[in-house]
Amino acid sequence: MAGTYTQLHVQFVFAVSGRQNLIPKKHRERIHRYITGIVRERDHKMLSVFCMPDHCHVFVGMKPRMSVSDLVGQIKAVSSRFINEQQWFKGKFRWQEGYGAFSYSRSQVNKVCQYILNQEEHHRKKTFREEYISFLKKFEIE
Repeated sequence: MAGTYTQLHVQFVFAVSGRQNLIPKKHRERIHRYITGIVRERDHKMLSVFCMPDHCHVFVGMKPRMSVSDLVGQIKAVSSRFINEQQWFKGKFRWQEGYGAFSYSRSQVNKVCQYILNQEEHHRKKTFREEYISFLKKFEIE
């Protein structure tokens, strides 16, 4: 077989340092566009992105030439630098260390995209902590 063929759909979830509410609605769309640019510049496909005030969901169709940890690390580092350069608030913005990465089949892509885009509605019923613990249980991660 001459080519490399993959189908890798991964959702990243990561929090603002200290789980502080530092991402205001008025800047959310700019952050989404910037994160989308980071993903695309690395030759991956952005499927969905949504940042709540204290955390972010990024759903990507990945190419296998980059590891999950390298991609999420670059998303976090480059977007943090961008947010700090904007000087939207006092102090230094940082994402919390660590992240969740969850893989999905092709048949789940639309459902996951809708879930991510409906974060505001979802978080009226469930906290970020409850959501994250439910991901860990669903994917059987201790």
